[in-house]
Amino acid sequence: MDKSRATDSTNPRNPIAARGTRPEERCGGGDHFAAPLGSSRSGRLRFTNGARRVAIRADVHMRALCHARFGDRMPMVGVRGGMVTIRHPRVSSCDWLGQQSECPAEVTLNGRIPWDIEVRGGASNLVADLRELRLGSLILAGGASHLEVVLPSPSGTVSVVVLGGASNVVIHRPNGAAARLRVGGGATSLRFDNRRIGAAGGELDLRSRDYDGATDRYDVAVTGGANNVSTDNQRVARGQGSGASA
Repeated sequence: MDKSRATDSTNPRNPIAARGTRPEERCGGGDHFAAPLGSSRSGRLRFTNGARRVAIRADVHMRALCHARFGDRMPMVGVRGGMVTIRHPRVSSCDWLGQQSECPAEVTLNGRIPWDIEVRGGASNLVADLRELRLGSLILAGGASHLEVVLPSPSGTVSVVVLGGASNVVIHRPNGAAARLRVGGGATSLRFDNRRIGAAGGELDLRSRDYDGATDRYDVAVTGGANNVSTDNQRVARGQGSGASA
Protein backbone atom coordinates (compact mmCIF):
# COMPACT_ATOMS: atom_id res chain seq x y z
CA MET A 1 0.00 0.00 0.00
CA ASP A 2 1.17 3.49 -0.68
CA LYS A 3 1.95 5.40 2.49
CA SER A 4 0.58 8.57 0.92
CA ARG A 5 -2.91 7.09 0.58
CA ALA A 6 -5.54 8.03 3.13
CA THR A 7 -8.98 6.60 3.85
CA ASP A 8 -12.31 8.23 3.17
CA SER A 9 -13.93 8.66 6.58
CA THR A 10 -17.39 8.36 5.01
CA ASN A 11 -16.52 4.93 3.63
CA PRO A 12 -13.56 3.00 5.11
CA ARG A 13 -13.48 0.73 2.03
CA ASN A 14 -12.71 3.69 -0.20
CA PRO A 15 -9.08 4.84 -0.11
CA ILE A 16 -8.57 8.38 -1.37
CA ALA A 17 -5.54 9.74 -3.12
CA ALA A 18 -3.63 11.54 -0.40
CA ARG A 19 -4.01 13.52 2.77
CA GLY A 20 -5.11 17.05 2.00
CA THR A 21 -7.35 16.18 -0.93
CA ARG A 22 -9.82 19.02 -1.20
CA PRO A 23 -13.48 18.07 -0.50
CA GLU A 24 -14.65 19.40 -3.88
CA GLU A 25 -12.24 16.99 -5.61
CA ARG A 26 -13.38 13.94 -3.64
CA CYS A 27 -16.87 13.90 -5.18
CA GLY A 28 -18.42 13.15 -1.79
CA GLY A 29 -19.93 9.71 -2.60
CA GLY A 30 -18.75 6.50 -0.99
CA ASP A 31 -18.32 4.83 -4.37
CA HIS A 32 -16.39 7.78 -5.83
CA PHE A 33 -12.68 8.41 -5.94
CA ALA A 34 -10.62 11.44 -6.89
CA ALA A 35 -6.91 12.22 -6.85
CA PRO A 36 -5.45 15.75 -6.93
CA LEU A 37 -3.29 16.72 -9.86
CA GLY A 38 -0.61 18.28 -7.67
CA SER A 39 2.67 18.71 -9.50
CA SER A 40 2.15 15.75 -11.85
CA ARG A 41 3.13 16.48 -15.45
CA SER A 42 2.13 13.05 -16.74
CA GLY A 43 -0.11 10.20 -15.67
CA ARG A 44 -0.26 6.42 -15.75
CA LEU A 45 -3.45 4.41 -15.23
CA ARG A 46 -2.79 0.80 -14.26
CA PHE A 47 -5.29 -2.00 -13.65
CA THR A 48 -3.37 -4.77 -11.89
CA ASN A 49 -5.80 -7.69 -12.12
CA GLY A 50 -8.13 -6.96 -14.98
CA ALA A 51 -10.67 -4.38 -16.13
CA ARG A 52 -14.23 -5.56 -16.68
CA ARG A 53 -17.20 -3.33 -17.49
CA VAL A 54 -15.15 -0.15 -17.33
CA ALA A 55 -15.57 3.10 -19.28
CA ILE A 56 -12.49 5.32 -19.59
CA ARG A 57 -12.57 8.85 -20.94
CA ALA A 58 -10.65 12.14 -20.71
CA ASP A 59 -11.63 15.68 -19.75
CA VAL A 60 -9.42 18.65 -20.58
CA HIS A 61 -11.34 20.89 -18.16
CA MET A 62 -11.02 18.88 -14.94
CA ARG A 63 -8.70 20.06 -12.18
CA ALA A 64 -8.00 16.69 -10.56
CA LEU A 65 -5.59 14.05 -11.81
CA CYS A 66 -8.50 11.65 -12.23
CA HIS A 67 -12.03 10.95 -11.10
CA ALA A 68 -13.61 7.52 -10.82
CA ARG A 69 -17.00 6.12 -9.93
CA PHE A 70 -17.43 2.47 -9.04
CA GLY A 71 -20.40 0.22 -8.46
CA ASP A 72 -20.86 -2.36 -5.72
CA ARG A 73 -17.45 -3.90 -6.26
CA MET A 74 -15.24 -1.21 -4.79
CA PRO A 75 -11.61 -1.79 -5.80
CA MET A 76 -8.44 -0.85 -3.96
CA VAL A 77 -7.08 2.37 -5.45
CA GLY A 78 -3.60 3.73 -4.89
CA VAL A 79 -1.92 6.89 -6.10
CA ARG A 80 1.78 7.68 -6.11
CA GLY A 81 2.83 10.75 -8.03
CA GLY A 82 0.99 10.56 -11.33
CA MET A 83 0.39 6.78 -11.20
CA VAL A 84 -3.12 5.56 -10.42
CA THR A 85 -3.36 1.84 -9.60
CA ILE A 86 -6.72 0.05 -9.50
CA ARG A 87 -7.08 -3.48 -8.15
CA HIS A 88 -10.49 -5.10 -8.18
CA PRO A 89 -11.39 -7.85 -5.71
CA ARG A 90 -11.06 -11.29 -7.21
CA VAL A 91 -14.37 -12.85 -8.20
CA SER A 92 -15.32 -15.98 -10.09
CA SER A 93 -16.31 -15.82 -13.74
CA CYS A 94 -19.90 -16.74 -12.87
CA ASP A 95 -20.06 -13.75 -10.51
CA TRP A 96 -19.02 -11.46 -13.38
CA LEU A 97 -21.72 -12.97 -15.58
CA GLY A 98 -24.25 -12.20 -12.87
CA GLN A 99 -23.27 -8.53 -12.92
CA GLN A 100 -24.09 -7.77 -16.54
CA SER A 101 -26.91 -5.44 -15.53
CA GLU A 102 -24.63 -3.47 -13.20
CA CYS A 103 -23.58 -0.02 -14.37
CA PRO A 104 -19.96 0.00 -15.53
CA ALA A 105 -17.26 1.73 -13.56
CA GLU A 106 -16.26 5.11 -15.00
CA VAL A 107 -12.74 6.53 -14.92
CA THR A 108 -12.09 10.07 -16.15
CA LEU A 109 -8.51 11.23 -16.75
CA ASN A 110 -7.14 14.75 -16.85
CA GLY A 111 -6.79 15.52 -20.54
CA ARG A 112 -4.21 18.27 -20.05
CA ILE A 113 -1.35 15.87 -19.33
CA PRO A 114 -0.07 12.83 -21.29
CA TRP A 115 -1.11 9.36 -20.09
CA ASP A 116 -0.04 5.75 -20.43
CA ILE A 117 -2.73 3.14 -19.82
CA GLU A 118 -2.00 -0.45 -18.81
CA VAL A 119 -4.34 -3.33 -18.03
CA ARG A 120 -2.92 -6.54 -16.57
CA GLY A 121 -5.10 -9.61 -16.18
CA GLY A 122 -7.37 -9.12 -19.18
CA ALA A 123 -9.94 -6.58 -20.35
CA SER A 124 -13.56 -7.29 -21.19
CA ASN A 125 -16.58 -5.11 -21.89
CA LEU A 126 -14.36 -2.05 -21.84
CA VAL A 127 -14.96 1.23 -23.67
CA ALA A 128 -12.17 3.82 -23.86
CA ASP A 129 -13.01 7.18 -25.44
CA LEU A 130 -9.56 8.78 -25.50
CA ARG A 131 -10.18 11.55 -28.03
CA GLU A 132 -9.28 14.29 -25.55
CA LEU A 133 -6.22 12.48 -24.19
CA ARG A 134 -2.55 12.74 -25.06
CA LEU A 135 -1.84 9.02 -25.22
CA GLY A 136 1.68 7.65 -24.78
CA SER A 137 0.81 3.94 -24.92
CA LEU A 138 -2.03 1.48 -24.36
CA ILE A 139 -1.13 -2.02 -23.18
CA LEU A 140 -3.67 -4.79 -22.56
CA ALA A 141 -2.08 -7.96 -21.18
CA GLY A 142 -4.07 -11.12 -20.60
CA GLY A 143 -6.34 -10.82 -23.62
CA ALA A 144 -9.16 -8.49 -24.62
CA SER A 145 -12.78 -9.20 -25.50
CA HIS A 146 -15.70 -6.89 -26.31
CA LEU A 147 -13.50 -3.84 -26.36
CA GLU A 148 -13.94 -0.50 -28.13
CA VAL A 149 -11.25 2.18 -28.21
CA VAL A 150 -11.46 5.63 -29.81
CA LEU A 151 -7.93 6.98 -30.15
CA PRO A 152 -6.75 10.60 -30.20
CA SER A 153 -4.40 12.12 -32.77
CA PRO A 154 -1.01 10.44 -32.24
CA SER A 155 2.16 12.23 -31.18
CA GLY A 156 5.22 10.28 -32.28
CA THR A 157 4.87 6.50 -32.59
CA VAL A 158 2.19 5.39 -30.15
CA SER A 159 2.02 1.70 -29.23
CA VAL A 160 -1.28 -0.13 -28.77
CA VAL A 161 -0.55 -3.69 -27.65
CA VAL A 162 -2.90 -6.59 -26.90
CA LEU A 163 -1.14 -9.61 -25.40
CA GLY A 164 -2.97 -12.92 -25.14
CA GLY A 165 -5.48 -12.66 -27.95
CA ALA A 166 -8.27 -10.32 -29.02
CA SER A 167 -11.93 -11.06 -29.72
CA ASN A 168 -14.63 -8.60 -30.74
CA VAL A 169 -12.34 -5.59 -30.60
CA VAL A 170 -12.83 -2.30 -32.43
CA ILE A 171 -10.13 0.39 -32.57
CA HIS A 172 -10.96 3.74 -34.16
CA ARG A 173 -8.27 6.29 -34.96
CA PRO A 174 -8.67 9.82 -36.38
CA ASN A 175 -8.96 10.40 -40.10
CA GLY A 176 -5.50 10.66 -41.65
CA ALA A 177 -3.64 9.00 -38.77
CA ALA A 178 -1.14 6.47 -40.10
CA ALA A 179 -1.19 2.99 -38.58
CA ARG A 180 0.37 -0.43 -38.63
CA LEU A 181 -1.38 -3.61 -37.48
CA ARG A 182 0.62 -6.70 -36.59
CA VAL A 183 -1.13 -9.93 -35.60
CA GLY A 184 0.55 -13.09 -34.34
CA GLY A 185 -1.22 -16.41 -33.95
CA GLY A 186 -3.61 -16.16 -36.85
CA ALA A 187 -6.72 -14.13 -37.52
CA THR A 188 -10.36 -14.56 -38.50
CA SER A 189 -12.77 -11.77 -39.50
CA LEU A 190 -10.05 -9.11 -39.49
CA ARG A 191 -10.52 -5.60 -40.86
CA PHE A 192 -7.83 -2.99 -41.38
CA ASP A 193 -9.28 0.15 -42.96
CA ASN A 194 -10.76 -1.02 -46.27
CA ARG A 195 -8.96 -4.38 -46.20
CA ARG A 196 -10.84 -7.42 -44.96
CA ILE A 197 -9.32 -10.80 -44.16
CA GLY A 198 -11.62 -13.75 -43.61
CA ALA A 199 -8.98 -16.11 -42.23
CA ALA A 200 -5.19 -16.18 -42.11
CA GLY A 201 -2.61 -18.20 -40.23
CA GLY A 202 0.79 -17.22 -38.88
CA GLU A 203 1.91 -13.60 -38.81
CA LEU A 204 0.22 -10.60 -40.40
CA ASP A 205 1.74 -7.15 -40.94
CA LEU A 206 -0.58 -4.53 -42.42
CA ARG A 207 0.27 -0.86 -42.88
CA SER A 208 -1.49 2.23 -44.13
CA ARG A 209 0.18 3.72 -47.22
CA ASP A 210 1.73 6.62 -45.34
CA TYR A 211 2.91 4.67 -42.28
CA ASP A 212 6.62 4.37 -43.09
CA GLY A 213 7.04 8.09 -43.76
CA ALA A 214 4.83 9.33 -40.93
CA THR A 215 6.24 10.94 -37.79
CA ASP A 216 2.99 10.64 -35.85
CA ARG A 217 1.45 7.18 -36.13
CA TYR A 218 -0.01 4.14 -34.36
CA ASP A 219 1.73 0.79 -34.03
CA VAL A 220 -0.93 -1.78 -33.10
CA ALA A 221 0.19 -5.29 -32.17
CA VAL A 222 -1.92 -8.32 -31.18
CA THR A 223 -0.43 -11.61 -29.98
CA GLY A 224 -2.29 -14.85 -29.41
CA GLY A 225 -4.62 -14.50 -32.36
CA ALA A 226 -7.40 -12.14 -33.37
CA ASN A 227 -11.08 -12.88 -33.99
CA ASN A 228 -13.48 -10.21 -35.21
CA VAL A 229 -11.01 -7.36 -34.83
CA SER A 230 -11.34 -4.04 -36.65
CA THR A 231 -8.96 -1.11 -36.94
CA ASP A 232 -10.20 1.87 -38.93
CA ASN A 233 -9.62 5.58 -39.46
CA GLN A 234 -13.17 6.81 -39.48
CA ARG A 235 -14.49 9.67 -37.40
CA VAL A 236 -16.82 8.57 -34.60
CA ALA A 237 -19.42 10.99 -33.31
CA ARG A 238 -19.61 11.46 -29.54
CA GLY A 239 -22.03 9.02 -28.01
CA GLN A 240 -21.83 6.75 -31.06
CA GLY A 241 -20.25 3.35 -30.71
CA SER A 242 -20.05 0.08 -32.51
CA GLY A 243 -21.52 -1.95 -29.69
CA ALA A 244 -18.24 -3.76 -28.99
CA SER A 245 -18.80 -3.36 -25.26
CA ALA A 246 -22.26 -4.84 -25.18
